Amino acid sequence: MLLDSNALLIVVAALLIDAVIGDPDWLWKRLAHPVVLIGALIGWLDGVLNRESWSDGRRKSAGVLAILAVIAVTGSVGFFIEAPLRQGWGGWGAIAAVAATLIAQRSLYDHVARVRDAFAAGGLEAAREKVALIVGRDPQTLDEAGVSRAAIESCAENFSDGVVAPVFWLAVLGLPGLLIYKGINTADSMIGHLNPRYRAFGWAAARLDDLVNWIPARLSGVLIALAAPVVRGSIKQSFAVMRRDARKHRSPNAGWPEAAMAGALGIALAGPRIYGGQLTDDPFLNDGARAAATPDDIRRATRVLIAVCVLQAAIYAALWLVL
Repeated sequence: MLLDSNALLIVVAALLIDAVIGDPDWLWKRLAHPVVLIGALIGWLDGVLNRESWSDGRRKSAGVLAILAVIAVTGSVGFFIEAPLRQGWGGWGAIAAVAATLIAQRSLYDHVARVRDAFAAGGLEAAREKVALIVGRDPQTLDEAGVSRAAIESCAENFSDGVVAPVFWLAVLGLPGLLIYKGINTADSMIGHLNPRYRAFGWAAARLDDLVNWIPARLSGVLIALAAPVVRGSIKQSFAVMRRDARKHRSPNAGWPEAAMAGALGIALAGPRIYGGQLTDDPFLNDGARAAATPDDIRRATRVLIAVCVLQAAIYAALWLVL
């Protein structure tokens, strides 16, 4: 595929479909979402190949085999869906509709906005309940600033791996590339953990997820920095914070969109957090800026999210017109 005009048209159409429709509950109550099916495959492979009695070396090899199986299955499904549709007139619309189910613009906005709205509707406890749906840290340890930072960080990071990365791989490798990406990303979220069960078995999934998100994460940071003026932020400042602080993040990729968002909003993000009862003493991104984030900062982050989604769609549309 590799950025031909049809691929770009599919990207633009998929982005529009997702922005308008999102993930309708009525549909996914009747059908299994593609990510649920991918998760079921990964869970089965975990149960079959991740034996506690095996050595770390053998479990690491089994994890490599598992992620190769995920790639083979998701890539094949994408190919067999896309190939016949590309032969018929208007098939690009069906491809775009399938692709839209794997792009998270609308659902990401909705989840982040619910945290903001929960503060007004039910106070801190209600906001903790909503933020627990999108972050892994213990919500009961978070005050208003902590909940607000968590929602904003999730907004930035998930813009990268839930929006920019799927679209990037759709543009480059078509529906097979999009499904392979979602398979790798889902595997990382399920088995790419540094605990005794997954440290060896999930190693390949975690490393491959870092690789496929390397370019999209940096693109996400650039897009967020360019959108800074919509919240009266500075493009120059956002770029400066991103370049200076992105590598402070424990993830090789998440620091880029998060640092750019911190610079755009003029607040400090990340910093010490509690996961599973353990304090993670991470450095702040944009350290020295205001650390007391507020629900209004969540609102500002969602404005940036809308702007960057529009900007991304406009860029792909412009490329389509040029090609």
